[in-house]
Order: sequence, then structure tokens, then C-alpha cells
Amino acid sequence: SFYTRRCITEDPSWSLVTVPHLTELCIQHIVHNFEKNPILNYLLPEHQRRVVDRLSTSLPLTVTANIVSHEDYWKRCCIERWQVCDVSNYGDSWKRMFFERHLENIVKFFIPNTTDPKQVLELIPLCQGYVRKLEVNQFLPPLRVDQKEESNDPDDTEEDADFSEAYTHHYSLKNLITALPHLEELHLTYGVKSCGMNFEWSLFNFTEQDCSSLAAALKKCHNLKVFKLTRSKVDDDKIKVLARNLLDHPCLLELDLSHNLIKDNGAQALGKLISHSRLETLDLCNNQIRHLGAQALAQGLAESSTLTSLNLRLNFVEDKGGEAIGHALLTNTSLKSLHLGSNNLSEPTAAVFSQVLAQNTTLTSINFSCNHLGLGGGKQLLEGLANNKTLTELDLRHTEVEQETDFLIHQIVWANREAVRLGSLQHPTTEPL
Repeated sequence: SFYTRRCITEDPSWSLVTVPHLTELCIQHIVHNFEKNPILNYLLPEHQRRVVDRLSTSLPLTVTANIVSHEDYWKRCCIERWQVCDVSNYGDSWKRMFFERHLENIVKFFIPNTTDPKQVLELIPLCQGYVRKLEVNQFLPPLRVDQKEESNDPDDTEEDADFSEAYTHHYSLKNLITALPHLEELHLTYGVKSCGMNFEWSLFNFTEQDCSSLAAALKKCHNLKVFKLTRSKVDDDKIKVLARNLLDHPCLLELDLSHNLIKDNGAQALGKLISHSRLETLDLCNNQIRHLGAQALAQGLAESSTLTSLNLRLNFVEDKGGEAIGHALLTNTSLKSLHLGSNNLSEPTAAVFSQVLAQNTTLTSINFSCNHLGLGGGKQLLEGLANNKTLTELDLRHTEVEQETDFLIHQIVWANREAVRLGSLQHPTTEPL
């Protein structure tokens, strides 16, 4: 038999397919030199996408912030940096999420007199087009240069608080938030989240200087719709300064001052604010407001045409305050939701609200939980509800109301809720697309 031998001289792995296209080589070059020469906007859309898909997330923000608008790139930046990323909280914009959270982190860990203020100021031109909401739940105090000798007295004293006042002025938000034209929401808590064994009350001081600086800034935030300042030991003097600067604010709709130290004088300033603003929601939960403060808020309600929700849960308004608010609601036609839980209210307040329920056609939700309305108070509310068609929520848990009365009230309120639900099904408010 005759055998022939074939010799293949070519490289078997060589193929024209593996030769990169010129376009591909160009894209590689652009990606490699992007920091020095970011020519993204000169490319065709399809080539832009291919470049962006390969860009490193560690490129300086001075390069990417105002050039890269592709959401996929900012999604990568977010996911690589944070474990939990819910983009629905940021208007479904990954770029907005990145800049809001990046800015929040810098402010949260800013140490006055130690951190270079340029860290924040240099970021403003990069992020000002994208930041709409800021949530800062920590403000660090300056480092103490001359540590005071530790006292042998284990009890905290007033002197300690006075001494520490000088050391607890925090980062001033003024230059930052007044330079953010799209800022609509600001949520602040003055305190330290993880102080561990180094706990001191002074770490939670919202000082007069902090307050005056913040108040001046708020006045200039013309697009601000929501302002929350919670768990920050905010007292009457500071609330007066803040309220004065928020009078006649063009946009503010929601004010949350829950879990603070606001008393009657602070509530009087807020009563004036209610009638001199476009405010729709006011949350004063867990403060120290008594009947004089509640009467001032009631006067604001009587003059207000915009407030739709008032939360006074966990205060001390008692019947004098409860009755005043009730009387205001005989003429007010804007309030829809009222929370008076845990305010040491009893039958006299229920008597006034019986009249309110018979006349008011705006209120849809009232919470009286954890008060002492008693059997008589429950019956008064039931009488007032006889012809009421608008109240769809009435919370009477732990109010000492008779069980049968509570059942009858629940039936009326449930019927109102069903009528509203059926009405909305028959007359949908959303227009067809």
C-alpha cells in the first residue's frame, strides 16, 4: 500500500476573524486614554455605549461626572460600592443615587477643623445637577485638641455640657445646600451613630451656631419641599430661629420635627408658621408640647388653608389642648389627618370632637389611641359619627371605650371606607393614557 504524507505549513490557530477591527482598536485606545482625553461625546451612540461598558468605575469624578450620562455606568459604580441599592428611592436614576449617597458619605464623616472643606466644595460643580435629596443621619464633632482631664465624678454635670459646647459645632451645610439648585428634600439628624464606648451627650448637641447657619441656608433653598430635623435635641429657642426663616417659604410642604425637645414657645412659633406658609404636613411626634402650645397650633389651624396632616402623638396637650384643636376644626377645611395619640386626653376632648365629626367634611383620619376617653367619650364620638360620611379611619385602641361602642363606631367608619373605595372604582381619578 502506498501512503502519502501531508504537511500543513500554516498556523492552524490563525484566522482572519481574530484580527481586531480598526473600530475596536480605536475604542480600546479611547478607553485606555479616557482620563486624559475623554472624547465620549464626539462618538456615535453605538460606539459611546461600547466605550462606557469598558470604563473603569475608579476613574476620577472630575472626568466622568459631567461627561458620562449612561445609566449602566453609574449602576456599576453603585453596585460595586454599596451592598443595598434600591434605585426606586432615587427617581429610578442610578446617577442620582451615586451622587446623593457619595455626597452624604462625605458630609457624614466630615470632621470640622480636620477634614479639608475642599472635599465638599470641589464636589459641588460635579453633583449639583443630580442631587435632589440629602439624608445625613450623623454629624461628627471636631476632635478635641486639649482633652480635659477625666473627672472622678461619674455623673454628667451641667459644667460638662457647657464645656463641650465649644467642641461640638458641626460641619456647616450653608455653602453646600445653597449651591444645589435641585434640592427638594433634606433629612438631618445631629448625633453620632457608632460612638461605642466613647458615648457622650455632647455628641448629640445641635448648637446655636449649627442652628443659625442651617436656618440661613434653608431660607435660600427655594426649591426645598421636605425638611426633616429629627432626634437632635432641638429646643424652643432653636425652633423659633428655624420657623422665622421658613415663614413664607415658596415651596416647603412637609416639616418633620419629631423626637425633639419642643415645648409651648416652640409650638407657638410653629403655629404662626402654619398660617404663614404653604405647609401641608407637620410632624411633632414625641416632643414636650402642653396645652398652651396646642392652643397656638389650633390658632394656626383656624387660619390655615393648606395643612392636611398634623401629628401630635406623644405630647402632653391634655384636654385644654385637645379641645382647642377640636374647636379649630369646626372652621378648618384643609386638615385630613390628625394624630393625638398618647396626650392624656379624656371625655371633654371627645365631646368637642363629637361636634367636629358631625360638622367637618374634610377629616378622613383621626388617631386617639392611648388616651382615657372612657365610656362617655366613646358614646360622644359615636353620636357625632351618626351622619358622618367622610371619616375612614378612627383609631381608638387603648382608650377605655366600651366594646359595643367601639364595634358600632368601627361599622360606620368601615362603611365610609367602602363607599370611598367603590366611588373611586366608579370614578377613577387617573386619566387614560
